[in-house]
Amino acid sequence: MISTTIRGRYEGGVREAVTTVTVHGGAVKLNGNVTEATFVNGSSLEGLSFSLEKPGSFLIDFDVPKQDVRFQFMNNMRVMEKPLNFTYTHWRGDNRTVVDGTLAIDSSNKLSANYGFDSGNCKLGYSYVHKGLTTFEPSYDFAKNSWDVALSQRVDEDNVVKASYQSSSKVLGLEWCKSPISSGGFKISASVNLAEESKFPTLSVDSRLHVEL
Repeated sequence: MISTTIRGRYEGGVREAVTTVTVHGGAVKLNGNVTEATFVNGSSLEGLSFSLEKPGSFLIDFDVPKQDVRFQFMNNMRVMEKPLNFTYTHWRGDNRTVVDGTLAIDSSNKLSANYGFDSGNCKLGYSYVHKGLTTFEPSYDFAKNSWDVALSQRVDEDNVVKASYQSSSKVLGLEWCKSPISSGGFKISASVNLAEESKFPTLSVDSRLHVEL
């Protein structure tokens, strides 16, 4: 089976579009991505990338113009009978490695951690879901010595609204996400930097169209 996903983004007067063609081969997927830059001045390799993916197991992403490879491996284990999922990601060009882990305490509570081997930075997070509708997510960044917090509310099956605050940058954000499973969806976001005098919000729109052939 072949599927196509078209993603568009508009922010601050700048538009961007990415088209992904996916070939499904059983448990493995082959993705090809192109952007507007690939066709602006005639056909080129700019914005072209390929990835080979087995969901929940591995992903290998190749950026053609940069000749760079990103490796990502996923695994899971049980700690005190609780599921622990972790992801190992390595960027060859930047020589950067990051490990992410999530421990599900129960259906409502999760702990997460992110560690960068090159920087030594560590981030810890907690997620609490109340009655399957409201999600509270505080996190702490050791490098910035700062807290971030997010609160989201599921309005119905397809719609979620979310508010967030980053204490290090003093950015307050609000977004509305609509994600119907069959066709795609969109996200409308607004953010304002409370440290700036103007406090003029930045607006962005992300949209996605998914078609199976």
